[in-house]
Amino acid sequence: MPVFVEVIVVSLGMMVIFFLAFLVVFLLALFLSPIERELSKLVWSATNPPPTTQTKPRSSYRDFSKKHT
Repeated sequence: MPVFVEVIVVSLGMMVIFFLAFLVVFLLALFLSPIERELSKLVWSATNPPPTTQTKPRSSYRDFSKKHT
């Protein structure tokens, strides 16, 4: 087999392998995206702080001076 034919065959083989690897990673991400979405919802719902109850507003300096004059 001449050298230039071998170079072409090897180059085409490497490009085919590269695109097949890209396709495998793309399909893996495509199939795992629903699982990732559910896990993301689970994590965000667990990290949201619980709703706080309203506390009485703290008195200000003017309120203090009105009480103690």
